[in-house]
Amino acid sequence: MLRRKPTRLELKLDDIEEFESIRKDLETRKKQKEDVDVVGISDGEGAIGLSSDPKSREQMINDRIGYKPQPKPNNRSSQFGSFEF
Repeated sequence: MLRRKPTRLELKLDDIEEFESIRKDLETRKKQKEDVDVVGISDGEGAIGLSSDPKSREQMINDRIGYKPQPKPNNRSSQFGSFEF
């Protein structure tokens, strides 16, 4: 196996500016998200998320993703079709 010297990485001014702009953008998004969370808690939505009832948590997740579970029928004809024996 050939050995080579470590590659030298240079930090350029463009890289620093890009990093600073991305960091500022992330900070503003975080502040906006915190503001939305504070408004949600004052509206009472936060209390629903803090409840320990698993059904309400499951229902909240289903509502968020748009899933509407349908009850499964328990008769054999629905499971296997209309076979005649």
